[in-house]
Amino acid sequence: MKQTMQTTNDNAIAINSLKAWLLAARPKTLISAIVPVAIGVTLAWKDANGSGFQLAPALLCFLFAGLMQIDANFINDYYDCLKGNDASETRLGPKRACSEGWISLAAMRKGIIFTTLLASFVGLPLMHYGGWEMLIVGGLCIIFSFLYTTKFSYLGLGDLLVVIFFGIIPVCLSYYVSLLPLHQNITWEVFVLSFACGLVIDTLLVVNNYRDRELDEKAGKKTLVVHIGEKQAETLYFFLGVFAVIGAGNTSISSLFPAYFVYLYFHFATHKKLKAIKKGKALNQVLGATARNIFIFGFITVASILIVIFKN
Repeated sequence: MKQTMQTTNDNAIAINSLKAWLLAARPKTLISAIVPVAIGVTLAWKDANGSGFQLAPALLCFLFAGLMQIDANFINDYYDCLKGNDASETRLGPKRACSEGWISLAAMRKGIIFTTLLASFVGLPLMHYGGWEMLIVGGLCIIFSFLYTTKFSYLGLGDLLVVIFFGIIPVCLSYYVSLLPLHQNITWEVFVLSFACGLVIDTLLVVNNYRDRELDEKAGKKTLVVHIGEKQAETLYFFLGVFAVIGAGNTSISSLFPAYFVYLYFHFATHKKLKAIKKGKALNQVLGATARNIFIFGFITVASILIVIFKN
């Protein structure tokens, strides 16, 4: 008889059910997609000087980023299951849908196709606002969503991709298309904040790979953490947050720089917790705290830009 239910934490989950798909989408990860777009759109509003801001492409950027994040999560879930990286007996992180049997591999393949096509459909209108180059950028986002899980994460290049695709591209792209053509110009300030945003979001990947470093090494997955080792990974985590704040302090929102000490307070506390726990599933607490820190950084940055807008 075909199995139709799986169990986790004593709660039955029907295979391929709505609840299963919601778990596979990993809603908590959407913060990493929303923060960069929020920063880019708010910067565009500031630089539009009361005119030249376009709301429609800004909203499309939020939707595209969210869909791409879900698409990437599905891809990661599917291919890591195929490789056996998410086995319940050894996995330290949150449970994954395919490996737990909540979603069949066949259904996940269809899910990946659906979210990829839906993201493409949402992203295509951005060509109207940013030119044909948006097609190339969107295509790269989709291609690297696959290459990250299947190739680059095994070569220690995941962190570089995070800085590019969760920092530079979404901040700069959302800024660019949210402005009318006469105002479309990527400034040095936009680039600096996009880079800072990428560094902050990379702290999430560092924690994830720090937790899994021993299992990844055994599986031949040479993440950056595996390459540099435990102590250097702890140092990397610390300085990613510090350099992000230094970068933000060298922009037009520098007068509000003290607000970032709130972020640093939580970042330092999380770093201390990372070093204290060292190993095991308890590091998932650090993962959650790091996601909170990313939200705090994004909130402070957006709020600081808004204050500059209303002061002028």
